[in-house]
Formats: sequence, C-alpha cells, structure tokens
Amino acid sequence: MTPPHPLAPAAPPVVPHVEVPTPRVPPPSSLSLPTPRRRGRGDDALPRPQSVVPGALAALAVSGACLALTLTAPAAPALLVAIVLGVVARAAHAVPASFERGLAWVGRRVLRTGVVLLGLQLSARDVLALGPPELGVLVVTVATTFSATLWLGRRLRVGRSLTLLVATGFSICGAAAVAAMSPVADAEDDDVATAVALVTLYGSVAILVVPVVARAARLSDRTAGLWAGMSVHEVAQVVAAAGAVSAAALSVAVVAKLARVVLLAPLVTAVGVVRRRGGARSGGAAVPVVPLFVIGFLVAVAVRTVGGVPDVAVPVVHGATTLALGAAMVGLGTQVHVARLARSGGRAVLLGAVATTVAMTVSLGGLLAVGALG
Repeated sequence: MTPPHPLAPAAPPVVPHVEVPTPRVPPPSSLSLPTPRRRGRGDDALPRPQSVVPGALAALAVSGACLALTLTAPAAPALLVAIVLGVVARAAHAVPASFERGLAWVGRRVLRTGVVLLGLQLSARDVLALGPPELGVLVVTVATTFSATLWLGRRLRVGRSLTLLVATGFSICGAAAVAAMSPVADAEDDDVATAVALVTLYGSVAILVVPVVARAARLSDRTAGLWAGMSVHEVAQVVAAAGAVSAAALSVAVVAKLARVVLLAPLVTAVGVVRRRGGARSGGAAVPVVPLFVIGFLVAVAVRTVGGVPDVAVPVVHGATTLALGAAMVGLGTQVHVARLARSGGRAVLLGAVATTVAMTVSLGGLLAVGALG
C-alpha cells in the first residue's frame, strides 16, 4: 500500500450522519402573530374606508344633482338620470381608477340602505284604507304579473336573474324591488341596471297612458287612481300619472301603491325559500331566506306604523331615500357594459313591454269587475 504524499491535503474526517428533525411550522391560522384580515375581496365585504370614499362621494354628488334636477323638472326622474349618467361615464372611459371600488360598493350597500329607508314612508294603516275586493285585485295583479313575466322570460330565453328582477320590479315597486331581489337572485350589475332602466322606461310610458285611457273610458277618479297605483311601477311615476287625472285620484293611487310595496318583503322571502330549497347559491353561499336589509325594511314599516316617523318628517325621509337610491344607480350605471346589454336588449325590452301590459290589463279589468259587482 502506497503511503500518502506528505504534501497532499488531509482527508476530511468522517462525520456520522445524524437525522436532524425539521421544525414543524404551524398553519397560518395557528400562528401566534396576528395576520391581516383579507376582507374586501368579495362583492359584499367591507373594503377599506379610504378605498371607497372617493367613488362614494362622487356618486352621492351626482345623485344630489339628479335630485335637484327632478325637483325643478319632474319629467326627468332622478333614478333614470342617475343611471344614464353612470352608463355614459363608463362608455366614455371617464371613471377614474380611484373611484372604481367606491362606485361598486355604493351600487350594492347603499342600494340596500335605500330599500330600508323606503320602509319609513309606509304605514300598515294605509293598506287598510282599501276595501277587501280592491285588495284582492291588487294581490291578483301582483301575482299574475310576477308569474307571467317569469313564464315569458323563459320562453324568450332572457337570463334567469334578469327575468326575476324584471318580474319583481314590474309587479311591486320598481327600482327598490329590483334592489331587494338582487341578492336573492345573485344578479350581476348588468342585469340590475337593465331591470332598473326597463322599469323607468315603461313606467314613464304609463304616465302618458293612464290619464288618456282614464278620460277615454270615463273612469271614476277612484278607479283611475287605483289603476295607477296597482299598475305603474315607481312611486314617483304613480304620482305623476294619477296627478294628471285629479287630486282625488292621486290620494287613492298613493294608498294602492303603498299596499303593493308592503308585498315586497313576502315576495322576496318566498323566492328566497324556493331557491334555497332548490340548492341555489349566491356568491358561493346559500341563498338567504330573508336578506338582512329586507328585515330592516319591515322594521322601518313597523316604526312608521306606530308613529315613530311623524308626517312632517316624511318628505325628508323621501329625499334621503331618493338620494341613496340615486347614488346606487350611479354606481350600477358605471358597472354596465353597453356591448353586453345590446346583445340581449331586444328580448329584455319585449319582456318589459309584456309585463307592463299584463299589470295594466289585469288591474283595470279587476277594478271594473269589482265596480260592476259592487
């Protein structure tokens, strides 16, 4: 065996292999150090306040301007003007990036706040001012309009969510009803905006139709007012249509309209129950049986009924409601992509036309039948 050269480097010592256990790192949920909460990723999560303030303030400012315009020019409905401005701003690429999160947040959260505020204008006592036969006609009108719109929407191949929103808005109370049904329907912003636009379009047409038909058919003021309240979509449109007939028609029209609005919560609840039993999902979660803001709406109605909101404060509440809903319309409008609406717009427009015709025909026929029997 040859000995190693004296200048050769010494061989490294042999170290026995020792298994060193790898320290176990606990999962993030069990770390002792706090981790930031990642809220704001979903549509309904609360984002950071500083991220929503610019867009929210812009939407409220535009809504205030629309409300002022309506006060000076009643022919320009605030909600319609607000959503049109939002759509135009998006199409013109005039929405700053810093406004995006605030506008999306307003389009959902503030919309629901507006529905709750709407309840402060309603009193259960107003509903009792209608007789049982007239209440029967009202319920039949709502049920027929809702059911017929759902049936026709399927035949026209209009999207399920859009059909449900149109059916609700046209049978109950327009934009506020659309807002109340949107979380149960798991509707996209395009569908909500389309439904609101259709409500405003055909409600505006009804403003012209009701006085003309009332005079041509020689309807009594009470019948004409009830007809307007049971068939025209928005409260403001009911006021305009019945007011063009007479003051007596206007007073009974408002009562009939408020009675329709009271049916909003039962309808949303019923749809929520049906969809939940069918396994429908909303944003990955089960469809709520009764959305929280609908409960808030019912509480607001109860507060108004027991005298918690005096009559003198109702105009202020009405203004606040319009401001909130108008801001939401601005937010929804900026979420609309015109190209997508154009692809399905024709079928949706036809659906709205038929829904309006059903509501006006069933209500007037029912009222004439009740009057003849009475």
